[in-house]
Amino acid sequence: MHTLDQIVAARARAVVFGALAAVAAVTVGFSVGDASASSPKGAATTPSAQDAADQENLHWSWAIAAGKTIEIKGVNGTVRARRTPGNRVEVRAWKHARRSDPESVTIEFVEHAGGVTVCAVYPSSGFGGKNTCEPGEAGHMQTHNNDVVVDFEVLVPAGVGFTARTVNGSVEAESLAGPIVAHTVNGHIEVSTTRQAEASTVNGSITARLGATGSSGLDFSTVNGSITLDMPGNVDADLRAATVNGRIESDFPIMVKGSISRHRIEGTLGKGGARLQLETVNGSIHLRK
Repeated sequence: MHTLDQIVAARARAVVFGALAAVAAVTVGFSVGDASASSPKGAATTPSAQDAADQENLHWSWAIAAGKTIEIKGVNGTVRARRTPGNRVEVRAWKHARRSDPESVTIEFVEHAGGVTVCAVYPSSGFGGKNTCEPGEAGHMQTHNNDVVVDFEVLVPAGVGFTARTVNGSVEAESLAGPIVAHTVNGHIEVSTTRQAEASTVNGSITARLGATGSSGLDFSTVNGSITLDMPGNVDADLRAATVNGRIESDFPIMVKGSISRHRIEGTLGKGGARLQLETVNGSIHLRK
């Protein structure tokens, strides 16, 4: 179990990372392929068009099997997802900017064994390596002072997982029926699913409603923000929760291990089980039924 000093040190490092990510080069997981030039197998693409707000509207759809994941990777912009009754994943993207050319940022995607990854790829400057789109935490992306914002909207069928990674923007996912992974630096996270979820940010709060905790363990972390977690009343998990400037509240009875305080607690929910870890520095933690 981490001590408070270790938590503060870890969060301090996260704050530094967040500041650097917001103003300089950011490495995020991003594959080759220009969305306007080549579609992955089975993808349907709608030609771009200008909407009333002078934003470029791009639209793709894929047939992705249940158990696979649609992954969105951005740098500047929000990522929103909601459940669709259909059986195809749909992705829309809007590009806009104050100074930079929106066409300088391309939307690239790659099919892989785990599903489809879609990235907003900024132009490489020749310094710091080539920007690439790859699944998961792989890949590389730097904005080089490019202020193009790419907002994504995703329609996700039941059984398909949703992963979102961005830096300057919020992540929202509503009423999904698959696992969720959400990461940002400067923005809030709000997700709900009948399955499990995990999330992290630096400057923002996290609100999550879960139907299950799964078996592999879940982590929720922020630095400047609260964490609110809604779960079924019969949840079984091994809980670790810690805050520095805030308190911990729970609707669930907790079998405590060791000492207990308003800032830190370790124990079991129900019969115990998968790891459930929640950490913040400036904010409270709420466990709700």
